[in-house]
Amino acid sequence: MTAITDVPGLRVGHAGRTGEGWLSGVTVVLPPAGTVGSVDVRGGGPGTHETDALDPTTLTRTVDAVVLTGGSAFGLAAAHGAQRWCEENGRGFAVTGGVVPIVPAAAIFDLGRGGDFAARPDAAMGYAATADAAARKITHDVERGNVGAGTGAAIGRGQFKGGVGTASIALDNGVVVGALAVVNALGLPFDTSPQQPETGSVRLSEERASTPRVAAVEAKAGNGGIGSVEQPPLNTTLVVVATNAILDKAECKRTASAAHAGLARALNPSHTLADGDTVFCLATGALPLDRSSDAARQGSLITLQSAAADVVRLAILDGIASAVAVSTPAGEFGAYGR
Repeated sequence: MTAITDVPGLRVGHAGRTGEGWLSGVTVVLPPAGTVGSVDVRGGGPGTHETDALDPTTLTRTVDAVVLTGGSAFGLAAAHGAQRWCEENGRGFAVTGGVVPIVPAAAIFDLGRGGDFAARPDAAMGYAATADAAARKITHDVERGNVGAGTGAAIGRGQFKGGVGTASIALDNGVVVGALAVVNALGLPFDTSPQQPETGSVRLSEERASTPRVAAVEAKAGNGGIGSVEQPPLNTTLVVVATNAILDKAECKRTASAAHAGLARALNPSHTLADGDTVFCLATGALPLDRSSDAARQGSLITLQSAAADVVRLAILDGIASAVAVSTPAGEFGAYGR
């Protein structure tokens, strides 16, 4: 399916709302029990929850769910709903009296894009997205484009619609590496033509044409450039990379770091002061890597991490290709290249 759910055991759920001032939502990645996870935050303006718990030096090893949400910092309340679902279903770090679910989250800035600044995800929407993921069959396909956390996403500083994209790569040793991206970037697709070959393509057309810089697009639209005071550039691209390989927490951290290269290959610019670019990495631990020697271990990890960067790039381009234009009281958000 060329989706993150090609990694066995992973499920993805969405919840969102449009109309009546709304244009926002939540996406939840629900991994199988025992999944190890970490994160690497590179953007200058992140909105995150529980990411410190994913540092390799901290106590917990596993992740119960990852929440990607609209609503900027307000939308991080969606993580509380995912936590509630996990607690009700016995998922979490075992403590006396119960469990404490480990649910990291990250948010994109989409406030006001539907017309109402106060229309943003809450705990109930986070719970709904988690329940939606749990109701999916294993290896299900993933909805893309204007869904979940991609409902209110935009690129090119609000000129074009962004959205949810996903992709996967299978390696010769049986390892699967998948990615899911919520593309809400300051930048535009890098080193691609805006023309798309066909509906549903995983990538934009690879014609190696010069990409129009976001400042040039804004100047043409009369928006005053990136430094415009009227519309400060508040953006973020969020990514979850997943694999069925056995990785420890430090290796997940390094894989998340390597995967940021795919973000930089897909978007120009990326990792700016105005982006909250964040990559999570999840490892379900179903398949061992070759660790028969130091050289074999290094080779296995380098191959996996290179694939992570590649699949992130594809997922981002898929999110842009899958997004469709919308019109709200706040403005028009066109489909890039269409």
